Amino acid sequence: MSFGDPNNPYGQQPGQPPQGPPQGQPGYGYPQQAPQGVPPQGYGYPQQQPGYPQQQPGQPYGGGYPQQPGYGGGMPELAHWGLRFGGLIVDGLVMMVPYILVIIGTGVGDSFGMILSGIGFIGLIAVAIWQLYQEGTTGQTIGKKAVGIRLLREADGRPLGFGMAFVRRLAHFLDSIACYIGWLWPLWDEKKQTFADKVCSSVVVKAN
Repeated sequence: MSFGDPNNPYGQQPGQPPQGPPQGQPGYGYPQQAPQGVPPQGYGYPQQQPGYPQQQPGQPYGGGYPQQPGYGGGMPELAHWGLRFGGLIVDGLVMMVPYILVIIGTGVGDSFGMILSGIGFIGLIAVAIWQLYQEGTTGQTIGKKAVGIRLLREADGRPLGFGMAFVRRLAHFLDSIACYIGWLWPLWDEKKQTFADKVCSSVVVKAN
């Protein structure tokens, strides 16, 4: 059996071109060609994995939610003392309506007066709870909304919540015990806070 023998399985017949891989199918060791319009990707080229969004500029590593602006980055202008006092007056007038019913019913003294006093007393509690709920969830009571101010947390500029709004209402006791000086403290305080605001870490800002 010779090299040119056609029966030789290891040989190659003379005159035939070298056998290579079929056209369109690169064999082992042959460089693969990228489709037209697609740049070749070498070692170290960042690969985009399917199903995972690419990281955008300004986002933390791995995506995620954008950072929320804190106090000083998006907090509105602090409300001055005059606006706060005006909102307090309006809230006082709102509370006076059911309170007057209680006084009138007590003065009448008969069964009708007792019913009137009961209606006024229930209305007084209902208005107080509703005002606290609005202040805790939206930052505005009727009076604050009327004068265009809002109560927010100092740390992140969000509403206090019902629980902390109630605690702040109780903390106003500190504003009153020292000859009501706490109510006037926003006149010269850097953050325009009362003593109750400092205890609860809250600020009053302009809503517009």
